[in-house]
Amino acid sequence: MRPSRYALLTGALLTAAAASAQVQPPPAGGQAPPPAAPTPPPAPAAPAKSVPYGAGLKVNLSPDGSKYIRFLTWHQVYTRYTKNNEGTIRALGKPQKGQVDFGLRRSRLVILAQLNPRFVIYTHMGINNQNAVGGGLTPTTDGKKPQFFIHEAVTEYKVNKYLSLGGGLHYLNGISRITSASTTSILPMDLPLTNFPTIEQTDQFARWLGVYAKGRVGKLDYRFSVSDPFLTNQTSNPLNLGTTVNNVNTGTGIATYSPQNTKHVYQGYVSYNFLEPEANLLPYFTGTYLGTKRVFSVGAGFLYNKDAMYSRPTSSVVTVTPAVLANPFGLVGTDKHSLKMFGVDAFYDVPLDTASRTALTLYGVYYNYNMGPNHVRFIGPENPGYGAAPTRGNAVPQSGTGNSFYGQVGYLLPQKLLGPKASLQPYVAYLHSDYEGLHYANGDTKAVNVYDAGVNVLLDGHNAKVTLNYRARPDFEGYVPTTGNFNRLDYKPEITLQTQIFL
Repeated sequence: MRPSRYALLTGALLTAAAASAQVQPPPAGGQAPPPAAPTPPPAPAAPAKSVPYGAGLKVNLSPDGSKYIRFLTWHQVYTRYTKNNEGTIRALGKPQKGQVDFGLRRSRLVILAQLNPRFVIYTHMGINNQNAVGGGLTPTTDGKKPQFFIHEAVTEYKVNKYLSLGGGLHYLNGISRITSASTTSILPMDLPLTNFPTIEQTDQFARWLGVYAKGRVGKLDYRFSVSDPFLTNQTSNPLNLGTTVNNVNTGTGIATYSPQNTKHVYQGYVSYNFLEPEANLLPYFTGTYLGTKRVFSVGAGFLYNKDAMYSRPTSSVVTVTPAVLANPFGLVGTDKHSLKMFGVDAFYDVPLDTASRTALTLYGVYYNYNMGPNHVRFIGPENPGYGAAPTRGNAVPQSGTGNSFYGQVGYLLPQKLLGPKASLQPYVAYLHSDYEGLHYANGDTKAVNVYDAGVNVLLDGHNAKVTLNYRARPDFEGYVPTTGNFNRLDYKPEITLQTQIFL
């Protein structure tokens, strides 16, 4: 028993000593000791460089991210000096030779969702070409309250790794690579509307209602579509295809879009990538990769629309009577013409020096358009001119029966020029078109040449950039739509500063 008592006594003494060590007596004077200084939180490490933007504003709907919804939005804002084409009016009854104006070239929103790797749905909305005098409810005379409309509304099903099928209001165009261009990553400030030859006539801002098949087999990418043509927004009947003198209407021999076009539109584009493959989830082709990929692609495409155009030869002579006015389609004969459009192109985009981050971008395309006899159409993007005159403002011959070539060259300069926060990409672009319906009074045709030179200031790649562009464009003074004649060719300048934010 004695050893047990010693053990209990020893344990009690140790416990008391430990408790006494943990309880400190208050200091003299009864004041508590000052609190210890808090430990400062560790400073976050500064990022070595800007993190790439990646997939956009993405919300995962499943833990592994296989189900998601993405939001993409961008604005392109213009500050521009334009020397107007001869005879331009800036407001009702106010001729104006030139001006500095401001405009919204594009404002867009894309919503993309994928429920699983086989199903994709996306919607593309926005406005285009709004300035103080145009692009609004009445596009040629009103700039206020532009129509916020759907550009694309597509559902798509992936059959296998080689084939996807889709339908809706789509952008799966034929003819060329830049006929389905991504407007956020183009090399120059803008693209010529020559690559959208039917824009706002048989399509909805280069989009179509139809179905498509797309995919990739090895290094070969393809897209084919069948669509309905939209009824043309041109007010036209067989008498509009002629001129009336003393109650006699004589055909002009110039084709225009037929208001009776209901035949399907067939399109396709096939390309072969010799180097790295390109993403093809969405229909938009990248204009310049800024040295992030090595791409060499050669392609060819087409668009065919039977009886899309109509005309009356100069031998067609009709006496205008009340019966003819009441039923011109039944009593005035016309010739039908099919839209036949072809293109071949090549795109080369590679980094040159990875250490200095230099890169080269080259693109060239040849178009052959058959749009009926003597057809020529003038368009000016975000036109600063007032009214419906085809040559107003900054309009140039955008499409027509004939041949066109468009090329562009860009060089991404070394990163060290402006430091780590920005880089420069100068470029030049050139459009050459020969249209049979654009000529002097003696019948001699004249080529359309448009020259662009500029520089992209890339603050965060394509997601934040500023572009300064100089354009010399042809002004076909005295152009008469009913004959195709013009009096004089002059070149007018445009200087544009574009800011782009893309998130």
